[in-house]
Amino acid sequence: LEQILTCHPCLSHSKSLSDEENLKLFGKCNNPNGHGHNYKVVVTVRGEIDPVSGMVMNLTDLKEYMQEAIMEPLDHKNLDKDVPYFSEVVSTTENVAVFIWDSLQRLLPQGILYKVEVHETEHNVVVYKGEETIVK
Repeated sequence: LEQILTCHPCLSHSKSLSDEENLKLFGKCNNPNGHGHNYKVVVTVRGEIDPVSGMVMNLTDLKEYMQEAIMEPLDHKNLDKDVPYFSEVVSTTENVAVFIWDSLQRLLPQGILYKVEVHETEHNVVVYKGEETIVK
């Protein structure tokens, strides 16, 4: 479990929409001046348990991968201004989950990443399993 602190233009403000369309789509969350989040990120890996170590993956290694894929690019950042990915992608929690998934996929051993959960609030959670997104 990692916790990242970020800022972005309030839940969403799409550059491809007019101000009126943004207001209609995002309602009170449409604020181009932004606000922050304390996202909680849970990463689940799966695979065969190594008979010697008793682990699917060394948790120290996983933590290092999470540091590189999640903490370094996202923690204490303004997503839309500081993270190049979000200059063209709306910084919703769903897209944060996709960004984290893609970043971890490049670092982790092939096929080991099972899911990424991004908790925006206690009640707003996105689960991403590659192409499958589940919003709770």
